[in-house]
Amino acid sequence: MSNHLYDRVFAPHEDNPKPFLIGETQTLSYAIFHEQVNKLAHALIASGLKTGDRVAVQAAKSNTQLALYVATVKAGGVYLPLNTSYTAHELEYFISNAQARLVVVDEKAKQAVTPIAEAQGANLLTLNADESGTLPTLAEQQAAQFEAVARGSEDLAAILYTSGTTGRSKGAQLCHRNLHSNTEVLRDFWQFKEDDVLLHMLPIYHTHGLFVACNLLAMVGGSMIFLPKFNADKALSFLPQATTMMGVPTFYTRLLNEERFTREASQHMRLFISGSAPLLAETHKSFAARTGKKILERYGMTETNMSTSNPYDGERIAGTVGVPLPGVELRIADAKTGKSVPDGEIGIIELKGDNVFTGYWQMPEKTKESFRDDGYFITGDMARIDEHGYIVIVGRDKDLIISGGLNVYPKEIESMVDELEGVTESAVIGVPHPDFGEAVVAVIVAADKTLNEESVMEFLANKIAKFKQPKAVFFVEALPRNTMGKVQKVTLRAEHKELFV
Repeated sequence: MSNHLYDRVFAPHEDNPKPFLIGETQTLSYAIFHEQVNKLAHALIASGLKTGDRVAVQAAKSNTQLALYVATVKAGGVYLPLNTSYTAHELEYFISNAQARLVVVDEKAKQAVTPIAEAQGANLLTLNADESGTLPTLAEQQAAQFEAVARGSEDLAAILYTSGTTGRSKGAQLCHRNLHSNTEVLRDFWQFKEDDVLLHMLPIYHTHGLFVACNLLAMVGGSMIFLPKFNADKALSFLPQATTMMGVPTFYTRLLNEERFTREASQHMRLFISGSAPLLAETHKSFAARTGKKILERYGMTETNMSTSNPYDGERIAGTVGVPLPGVELRIADAKTGKSVPDGEIGIIELKGDNVFTGYWQMPEKTKESFRDDGYFITGDMARIDEHGYIVIVGRDKDLIISGGLNVYPKEIESMVDELEGVTESAVIGVPHPDFGEAVVAVIVAADKTLNEESVMEFLANKIAKFKQPKAVFFVEALPRNTMGKVQKVTLRAEHKELFV
């Protein structure tokens, strides 16, 4: 039996002498990268890794960390990447819940994490931002050849924990089939080939940066300009070497703030892709006006990998996430019945396909309630299908506001507010109200400092129904976001929860 994911995504180019990772100070070929993978795989086995064991990793983005992911897969383990901003208290939950056999952290976190690893019976290794540490040291002592451990299509390859805005984070189980099949679909749909060079400035503890980007370029034998994080100056410096770029919306708004980001600077680029958070229609239009190129927006989740995309060849429509990818079955369904609603009506996105995860780690009840009897996964994302047949996300079901017994969809109001001249962006939330149950509140970032609550209310007065209009408007310098650029509405709701109480 083969190692399903490794053999299909990584093995075809393991001896390739061409550049795989291009950094600020060094370039690593596929062949050298895979020597590192093999040494790390031996080091994992020497540290006690058995087939199916979890390897929890909280380390800075580096060539070695990416090689550690591939080595874990090749050695038959299950990779568990963790956000670098998590505290030791948060790590304790993930490490214990996943029952990690090995834990890899930066040397700075070693003292705090040691008792957590010991309590779990896990072996603790270190990997630092400069690629030093006990793990690389151990790896250097190992052989440069390693035979992949047999793993089937349904065996786990990774566990990624959801951000968990309510209750404990859930570990999404992703099998070899999930990751391989989605990579194959994206390769064909986005037309990636071996001559592609991807500008990679995303974190690699998340689906977007790790699986969408790295798996894809590894499969086609392309190259990645592999930078620690987004920086507009660095992006503009390396852009001439790239053919493609993946980013969150913030990357594109920051590039648009740079006068040096011109049509000439981007004319050689084949493709700009955006995901992980909604791209404002205004950003999409401004980018097209500046560069002559339309950003390709797609939609995915930790649990489903990539599910929909605007077309590579065809119209990319601002404010939409396109159509279902090949092999993905998608319906917009009534939340209670699971039955499809007519086009144009709002419902919950439900999905089925090889891309959809196998369930939540050690949470059988959560898994059961997340799937319909016919196998469709209930995403919790609310959407409608527009007149072009494209999917328009309107928000999360937990963000739905019920005011006076009537449903209010925040995205509809946000889109309206964002049309007001001087508004940079907005977030609409529901907060407790003694009469209405919930009241609509708008939180706005404005470039025009003369804007006030009265001018916003006046602008909306004849545009949307009275029950949808905000009961209060607040202006802030910036909206709270997580590391992937998603607005944290749970934070905003907490800040304003006693506004009308």
